[in-house]
Amino acid sequence: MDKYKIEIPDTCLVAMVGGTSSGKSSFALKHFKPTEVLSSDFFRGMVSDDENDQNASGDAFDLLYYAAEKRLANMKLTVIDATNIRQNDRKKVIELARSQNVHAAAIVLNMPEDIMLERNKARPDRNLPERVIHQHSREVRRSIRGLKREGFRFVYVINSPEQLENTEVVRTKLWNDKRDEHGPFDIIGDIHGCCDELELLLDKLGYVRTDGVYSHPEGRKAAFLGDFCDRGERSADVLRLVMDMVKSGNAIAVPGNHDVKLVKYLRGKNVNLTYGLDKTVAELEERSEEFRNEVCEFLDGLISHYVLDDGRLVIAHAGLKQEYIGRGSARVREFCLYGDTTGEVDSYGLPVRLDWAADYRGRAMVVYGHVAGKEVRQLNNTFCIDTGCVFGGKLTAMRYPEKETVSVDAQAQYYEPVKPLDTPEYEDIGDMLTVGDFNKKLHINTELIPSIDIQENNAAAALETMSRFAADPHWLIYLPPTMSPCETSDVDGYLEHPLKAFEYYRSHGIRNVVCEKKHMGSRSVTVLCRSAETALKRFGITDGSMGIIYTRTGRRFFDDLSIETALLDRLAAVLEKTGFWADFDTDWVCLDTELMPWSEKAQGLIRSQYAPTGNAGAHSLSAAVEALEKACMRVNREREVDSRVSGQNVDPAELLDRYKTKLTDMHSYVKAYREYCWTVNNIDDFRIAPFHILAVEGKVFSEEKHVWHMENIRKYITGIDPVFMETPYLCVDTEDGESVQAGVDWWLSLTSSGGEGMVVKPETYTAWQGGRLLQPAVKCRGREYLRIIYGPEYLEPAHLTRLRVRSLNRKRSLALREFSLGIESLKRFVKGEPLYRVHECAFGVLAFESEPVDPRL
Repeated sequence: MDKYKIEIPDTCLVAMVGGTSSGKSSFALKHFKPTEVLSSDFFRGMVSDDENDQNASGDAFDLLYYAAEKRLANMKLTVIDATNIRQNDRKKVIELARSQNVHAAAIVLNMPEDIMLERNKARPDRNLPERVIHQHSREVRRSIRGLKREGFRFVYVINSPEQLENTEVVRTKLWNDKRDEHGPFDIIGDIHGCCDELELLLDKLGYVRTDGVYSHPEGRKAAFLGDFCDRGERSADVLRLVMDMVKSGNAIAVPGNHDVKLVKYLRGKNVNLTYGLDKTVAELEERSEEFRNEVCEFLDGLISHYVLDDGRLVIAHAGLKQEYIGRGSARVREFCLYGDTTGEVDSYGLPVRLDWAADYRGRAMVVYGHVAGKEVRQLNNTFCIDTGCVFGGKLTAMRYPEKETVSVDAQAQYYEPVKPLDTPEYEDIGDMLTVGDFNKKLHINTELIPSIDIQENNAAAALETMSRFAADPHWLIYLPPTMSPCETSDVDGYLEHPLKAFEYYRSHGIRNVVCEKKHMGSRSVTVLCRSAETALKRFGITDGSMGIIYTRTGRRFFDDLSIETALLDRLAAVLEKTGFWADFDTDWVCLDTELMPWSEKAQGLIRSQYAPTGNAGAHSLSAAVEALEKACMRVNREREVDSRVSGQNVDPAELLDRYKTKLTDMHSYVKAYREYCWTVNNIDDFRIAPFHILAVEGKVFSEEKHVWHMENIRKYITGIDPVFMETPYLCVDTEDGESVQAGVDWWLSLTSSGGEGMVVKPETYTAWQGGRLLQPAVKCRGREYLRIIYGPEYLEPAHLTRLRVRSLNRKRSLALREFSLGIESLKRFVKGEPLYRVHECAFGVLAFESEPVDPRL
């Protein structure tokens, strides 16, 4: 006996249909994975602890269908193991399949009644009355004929135990599943009868015509996005060319809405000969009936969309939402043909379309056409390549995986467009994060740390900053990480000391480190483009600006944009003079810098906190010292008259010494913050110290050593314009005592002359030990600078003892996560990923800034 073969798609909803004791559960467990089978008996037991409790069926099926919905949402085949003998029960199956855009299959076990009765008697746990078996058997036989009409795409009926035993279930791929095809592809947009241009484009792409059929000598394959006909002069020739390429295996194709309308006409349906269909019909009337039939069969057999290259590429005529990819239903097909329409028409009489691409967050690259525009529209990993050839524009192809576009100009305007090609179809606002992206826990994967979680409460704080204060988000391709200090020092009189920084890296196997002078300014990121055209093309900046300087929290550094413009112009002049653009083969650059004076950005902080504290402290302590000095003089005079005064009350001389120390500490505090403040009268008074060349077109410099960054900054940026100052550095061997001492001496000289301190970094940009990421840098701040952070009297023994008890674990964890997110955002931008993917990382850095970490660290 031949096998009875049941073929069902990899992803579908299967309903077992059969009466009690027909063998449904045994069949399901034999042919499907246990996780694929959702049994009504199991869910009855789940909610009531009794699989036979029919009173629990309502709750059981609620839970069953909820689980089925979640499985189908994750593209998992799902089997509903229940009787499903009533149409109302099956209706729920059909509704669920349609809502999830998957096919529904029915496997009917139409077993003879006597066998079912015999099996029922053998089940003491569920010995149902015979009338129930008779009723189930009648319901199954009555249902079989109408299952297709109800909406089941596949129906298989098993009529005997022998057939049941000899059944084979075969999983098949959906017609749109071409994930095993990896290309390379040349994806070609809407042709609309422009055969001259199509032939020119194929020639330009390197295709060769042999015996009338185009093929590529390097094995590339064309992928056509539909709308082959209407409006142009040679629709029939386009159809002949495309059909031959598809038939020969040199191309694949999906249908367009114009193609579907042509099929309706060829099938004899009553359609209006509008939007250029009349021209196609006239052409086809001059061809043979055999050709017209071939065209009809070809177009009618095209699949709505294809998923290619392991799911990394999707092609569809009008595009495709993320949740529709790889699914099959009438709703999905409609979307592929017409896009996301509202049913209304605009002022041009055209359908009003929703901008589905603005909300697209899929990893698959979606290439589509349908909406004609002057240029290719790229948004959120989607590319609309219909550039309106038939309207006098261009015929465009996208080469995959290269992501390069190749175009040929239209030879003529064959059809007057209803809407001008340069009229925007949508307002381009959808390439950034939306509220829906971060009103939940975020899970971000980075190259350095595989999994980083952002909690909802942290995301809320970042939302506040991004929505109210951030600069134009198109510029925000990187936010700098926080930096952890070195371990607390045990050297007498020091809270931080370089020996602890050197010890950290030495103990983790890092021998060579780089010490960089820590400028007392404000961290800033500078992004500069060579031209406004580059800013528009690469960053989407439409206001004509060529760059930006922003803070580590994504805000513009200067309220007065004329200052920013002047500084960027001077940087551009330097880079042009030193040949940076040519040598790095780029039209833009992102730099990590320190901008001085500190007072320029911290003016509010100085006026509201540091200066009032310094002034009040100095005046009050001066008054106290003066009063104590007078008291000492009085006490001394009294002692000369009466020796019994000695030893009574508190000795004012002791108090005077204590308050003189306090006053000295306060003067040191004021001096400390004044070291980093100066008056800015013009642009020449600013200083910018770059210390990382973060990225240029096609390259993130996270693999280069820190010395490389320092030397290239010296070569290309500093030493020409005094605004751009060099960052002194020193290399230290952590295993060489003399080298370590030289590092300590250098730090002492920096801090004794008013410097903030230094930053110690591993020789390489990223450092690892045993697969664990190490701190990218630790800061070691000077004694006097730390007065600003910890207060004027922090070096008093009692205070220093207390401050030495500090934990760095949370700070260091934060620094690593933010560093990983920063590098990831740059790499995503350089690779051309959607801006929302870049912003996901920048948003994560901002979110972590709300972590409860001691700000003094």
